[in-house]
Amino acid sequence: MRIASTLTISFRALRRNILRSSLTALGIIIGVGAVIAMVSIGNGAKAQVEAQIASLGQNIISVFPGTATTGGLRGGWGSASSLTPEDAQAILDEIPGVVAVSPELRDRAQVQANGLNWNTQILGEGLDYLAIRTWPLREGNMFGEHDLRSFAKVAVIGKTVADQLFPDDDPIGKDIRIRNIPFRVLGVLESKGFNFFGQDQDDTVIIPYTSHLRRVTRRTNLNSILIQAVSPEMMPVIQQQVTDLLQQRRQGREPDFTVRNQIELAEAATATTRTMTMLLGAIAGVSLIVGGIGIMNIMLVSVTERTREIGIRLAVGAHGREIMLQFLTEAIVLSALGGTLGILLGIGASQLMAHLNGWATLVSTDAILIAFVFSAAVGVFFGFYPARKAARLDPIDALRYE
Repeated sequence: MRIASTLTISFRALRRNILRSSLTALGIIIGVGAVIAMVSIGNGAKAQVEAQIASLGQNIISVFPGTATTGGLRGGWGSASSLTPEDAQAILDEIPGVVAVSPELRDRAQVQANGLNWNTQILGEGLDYLAIRTWPLREGNMFGEHDLRSFAKVAVIGKTVADQLFPDDDPIGKDIRIRNIPFRVLGVLESKGFNFFGQDQDDTVIIPYTSHLRRVTRRTNLNSILIQAVSPEMMPVIQQQVTDLLQQRRQGREPDFTVRNQIELAEAATATTRTMTMLLGAIAGVSLIVGGIGIMNIMLVSVTERTREIGIRLAVGAHGREIMLQFLTEAIVLSALGGTLGILLGIGASQLMAHLNGWATLVSTDAILIAFVFSAAVGVFFGFYPARKAARLDPIDALRYE
């Protein structure tokens, strides 16, 4: 009964000063709302970056040209490539856990078709490229093994290229000319949009890498090799095995290649957004501390105003812990109520900013829970001293207080 009566008195005291209680809770409301909004925006940006990285494919390991030294002249990263189709085949044949490999060549060229022209990226790829990139076809088919072996003049095009060269026509079966060489369009890819680097992934033409080597660029080396691992857990092991295999094939020469996996790329890409989320959350968290100081200030004023009331309660037999519980309850109720309203404010603010600015937001359940618990903890921390001060009042001095 004593606990119930203490809680009743606490709520009655808060209702007696509705305006002051509301203004006191406002600091917590703004603090929690700011934390939820800032963290939601940061998480949304991080999730967007991760989705863009995922659009590159699943469990991907890439081999790029490294540095090269020729005749005493030292070149930087990517200055020369010694990667060959045989390297790609050796990786597929000799390394367990590799499920797909695509030798890759990249070039840009003016493409003509249907009386129109368009400058785009020309990719030379293997049969597994679309599987590695998890890139489905909107219509048509991918080139096959026979096309690869016969250096066939066939192509699969992205949506941007299809829209630019065939705005009012079906491109399937039509010819496009790459450096004046006709390539027949076999398929059109589903749209993937822009990647993390700001490049339009749909602005591309994909041809067999053998055709790229023999007909378009007429060279012997690849720009890179795409590898798909069987699982994310196997990626570090396969990455090391690829490095060892390629170094063995070069018979101990200085490494002229670099092996990177998708996890490294994702971590580098999300590091900035993660730091910004923590920074924004920390800045918003300062307002929670300010709100807690406001609660302490008001509770100290309340103790002073109700000194005679406290003295009377102590004189008629109330224990100090009951007085302390009363004031502590008031502080916790103010902060918890402010936390609840702040959560609603933060969710609403994040959705409003997302709507007005086109930002991606992600309201995290963990962020909501942490903000609410933290707001309640602020009430306990900043309400403890005023409650302790009230509990330690001397009944005689309290009754004499004017």
